[in-house]
Amino acid sequence: MCGRYASTQSDSDLRAVFDIAETVGEEIPPAYNVAPTQTVRTVVERAPKDEPDADAVRQLRSVRWGLIPSWAKDVKIGSRMINARSETITEKPSFKKAASRRRCIIPADGYYEWEKRDGAKVPYFLHSEGVLAMAGLYELWRDPTKAEDDEDRWVWSVTVLTAPAADALGHIHDRSPVIVPESLRSDWLSPAITEIASVQDMLAAIPEPHLVPYEVSTAVNSVKNNGPELLSPVG
Repeated sequence: MCGRYASTQSDSDLRAVFDIAETVGEEIPPAYNVAPTQTVRTVVERAPKDEPDADAVRQLRSVRWGLIPSWAKDVKIGSRMINARSETITEKPSFKKAASRRRCIIPADGYYEWEKRDGAKVPYFLHSEGVLAMAGLYELWRDPTKAEDDEDRWVWSVTVLTAPAADALGHIHDRSPVIVPESLRSDWLSPAITEIASVQDMLAAIPEPHLVPYEVSTAVNSVKNNGPELLSPVG
């Protein structure tokens, strides 16, 4: 799974990496211990708000981590939907529509995973060269407690897709985030690709990521800790 990650790239860095045309929301400070329900930067492609028939624009946008389905009664469900199994997103009602029309990328330096060892959970940081493009789905949820003219009435939320971990990483955890290679990012983000079979084909074409794990301090266990020292290898 993916329950914590680090995201320290500036908006300027992310615009260059992902060829962003439009930035929405204030820049988020470097985060070394991103946790569920927090606000995160996400890459999406959408048509302009007042021009639904226009070409989609690639945006860098702030969203809440933890997907809130459109039918949800409140935001609480999001804390239980931080991840979605890539094998079933085209079948489950909570994810099927988003898999068809609302795919996204969550940029990360790397993510944390905990290995069960001698009765304890030992944290690792898994990373690669450059920014990881974690595959995700996003949703828009209408907050019934807010007025029709309230700009905050729509809550944007996101979930990170996971897949069975490669053999080299399986000893740490049995699942890992789906990492979209640069060659597939345009198709993954494209709202014009809506056929479920096409989404399944894209997921099947995504290769296993080549990630490097190293042990880090148990300080990462607390979401109160959020500094660069969390990324330092133990020893």
